Amino acid sequence: MNQSTYNSLKSFIWGIANDCLVDVYDVGDYRKVILPMLVIRRFDAVLEPKHDAVVAQKKDFEREGITVDIDPALCKIAGQDFVNKSDFTLKDLKSRTNQQQLRKDFIDYLDGFSKNVQEIINKFHFRDQIPRLSEQDRLGLLIEKFVDPSINLSNKPVLNEDGTEKLEALDNHTMGTLFEEVIRMFNEQTNVTDAGRHFTPRDIIELMADLAFIPIQDKIQSTTYRIYDGACGTGGMLTVGESCIRNLAARRGKKVSINLFGQENFDETYAIACADMLLKGEGTQVNNIFFGSTISNDGFPKEEFDFMLSNPPFGTSWKAELKAWGDIKKDEITDSRFLIDYDGNPEYSLIPDIGDPQMLFLANNISKMKQKTSLGSRIIEVHNSSSLFNGSAGSGASNLRRYIIENDLLEAIVALPEKMFYNTDIGTFLWIVTNEKEEKRKGTVQLIDATSMKSSLKKNIGEKNSEITPDIRRKILDIYLAYTKADQKYSRVFENAEFGYYAVDIQRPLRLRLDFITERLESLKAKAKDDDLMKLVNLYHQETGIDVAYDFNHFMERLGEMADDKGIKLTAKRKKLLRDNLTVIDEKAEPVLDSKGSPEADKNLKDTEHVPLLYEDGINGYWKNEVQPYVPDSWIDEESATIGYELSFTKYFYKPIEVRSTKAIISDIQDIESDTDGLLATIIGGLR
Repeated sequence: MNQSTYNSLKSFIWGIANDCLVDVYDVGDYRKVILPMLVIRRFDAVLEPKHDAVVAQKKDFEREGITVDIDPALCKIAGQDFVNKSDFTLKDLKSRTNQQQLRKDFIDYLDGFSKNVQEIINKFHFRDQIPRLSEQDRLGLLIEKFVDPSINLSNKPVLNEDGTEKLEALDNHTMGTLFEEVIRMFNEQTNVTDAGRHFTPRDIIELMADLAFIPIQDKIQSTTYRIYDGACGTGGMLTVGESCIRNLAARRGKKVSINLFGQENFDETYAIACADMLLKGEGTQVNNIFFGSTISNDGFPKEEFDFMLSNPPFGTSWKAELKAWGDIKKDEITDSRFLIDYDGNPEYSLIPDIGDPQMLFLANNISKMKQKTSLGSRIIEVHNSSSLFNGSAGSGASNLRRYIIENDLLEAIVALPEKMFYNTDIGTFLWIVTNEKEEKRKGTVQLIDATSMKSSLKKNIGEKNSEITPDIRRKILDIYLAYTKADQKYSRVFENAEFGYYAVDIQRPLRLRLDFITERLESLKAKAKDDDLMKLVNLYHQETGIDVAYDFNHFMERLGEMADDKGIKLTAKRKKLLRDNLTVIDEKAEPVLDSKGSPEADKNLKDTEHVPLLYEDGINGYWKNEVQPYVPDSWIDEESATIGYELSFTKYFYKPIEVRSTKAIISDIQDIESDTDGLLATIIGGLR
């Protein structure tokens, strides 16, 4: 469909909302009526040509006393995977003048749809709107608008009498795009941005499809492939993915069968995804769209897929998932997708922070990778920047990065420009994950900086002000395919271990000064209420004659000797009272030693260093070169060492801004000074 026709269709839909729903619904609620009516009219338009034949066959069945399970036979007559066996079409209903009769006939019309369409209508909760529309005399007007002969919502063109095309067909993908655009328009009017939660722009989807299928196009065989999206929204990625692989296969003389699978937990978009499946003539596949949360209610447990394309939600809390699991706590999750056996730990957690679910979707996809095929599985997933580095070593997010990279699953990450999505201006990244890398790519990760590759839109669509054109898409793909030969301005290739590090604690000794001043001694006396202990402290104070001591170890050793002489037991409680009431941290004091003669660590001075896995001579070499010269009394807490992984595009693609010269700055100031009657003369003089 050309852009002009598409724009006219958008305006037409918005016009229906304004003409029919104003003063009856708030603008934010227009979608409750317009979206289901758009779907219903789409079904109606597709079924119109065979409607009379369907009704005639239904009546034949009724005369024969057959009233059960007739939908499959009627679907064959309709030539679709769905049917409406009522006596009416929407065009029949537009002539009703009696509102009560119209309401009854319209409900009968809806009831006439086959079961698969009934579920879609129910997910829209559209029947709840009929009484209101009828009472306000808007139902008839709404129907009349949707059957306007100047608009074609069918997947077949409307022809003139001479056979020429009068109105373009509305293909399924454009229909899906129209849905998304209508959602966005309604939300924009009320400052609601949840449309972007489930809508990935077509230019991004096409780039994802290219990255998924073109690199392995020569491996495509005449067989069945399964494509999955665990956050499928209206099903756009599934639709584009299927089209892409079919086209690539056809060019190579291969005949492929494609099975689509998706999961969605939002009623409205689930209904649209199901409608899309039916309208594409893939009626049985509508059963492969599962309603519910992918995280807490996996619709495809133990299933495996060849390709997984997804734009999961990010930056939102997934606390509700814990309730769905049975109101459990995060550390009580036992789902094998997120708690795996790895690195000697049978409960190695991949569970990220409660504030962001996107890594859970990635872990879910990885759990569904095929293990026994030559092609394996390919995952293309949209993430924001937090997936690259959020979470300290040993956390769920870092553990997932570690698992992916150490198992050589991460093939590449593409950094996209900012403002490419409708409801956010942040930069996003495409993760390319596969368990069957090309031989040359094994053990490496390619980072592609495509942040400058964009084409400005003439008009913003929400936050989106740029797009990736087909030429830019080809350029990104060429960079990916060039691998190590790509321009290093845009692409860098690294060993997997480049992104790993040891998080290790650097400790420094605890140094305690003893104060025997009156205030300290009185505090000890009041809190201890222990005459024997005070006797020992006073004896030490009298013996040394000092008010301040810088060697806590000597103090405790001498006090122990005095206690033995006096037959007093220096218990752990007494030792704690002494430390709590007589000491203060002082860097001039001697280090405090434990019972084994080793320095005690000062928890306030502990520092955590990230030691690259590739650092020469490892952790000890790092300490000797990078820490000890500056902090001689430090040591490594080897037991604290934890492996973490993070990625940083800034580190590898940072482009420093050229600093202006002092001369140029002074020149600018002088220009300003000339307009300010010499007020800056003294400042300029100071800079010269």
